[in-house]
Amino acid sequence: MGIFTKEISIRWSDLDPNFHMRHSAFYDFGAQHRIEVLEQHGLTMKVMQQQFFGPVLFREEAIFRKEIHLSDTITITTKMGKMKADASRWTIVHELRNQRDELCAVISVDGAWMDTKLRKLASPTPQIVVDVMNAFPKTEDFIQL
Repeated sequence: MGIFTKEISIRWSDLDPNFHMRHSAFYDFGAQHRIEVLEQHGLTMKVMQQQFFGPVLFREEAIFRKEIHLSDTITITTKMGKMKADASRWTIVHELRNQRDELCAVISVDGAWMDTKLRKLASPTPQIVVDVMNAFPKTEDFIQL
């Protein structure tokens, strides 16, 4: 799996009263991109539903560097920052850059997998989880937990 990057279209509804992107839109774009990465590599919502597991977040943090405006061309890149060898715990990092390649924001999420029947944390059992998570592009400072 190479670097996973996507160009984002900023919508009018993504702006706040200061005419720049509202803070919660950053998180929405990160969540959408994480799911797209998983889906593209076969770890679909249908697979998760059939196998009774899903991702759960413990922490979500954004560091804002530059404003994003309606006319900006934004690219989001998603990589793995930390992960246990069994892919049961992980940190995913998103970078949002503008058309001048300036870093606008970094979003980091710490998560794990939850058994949706038992409603408890669980190690991923389907091999596809381990395969997809291990194949994820890594940050330069990736840490094996």
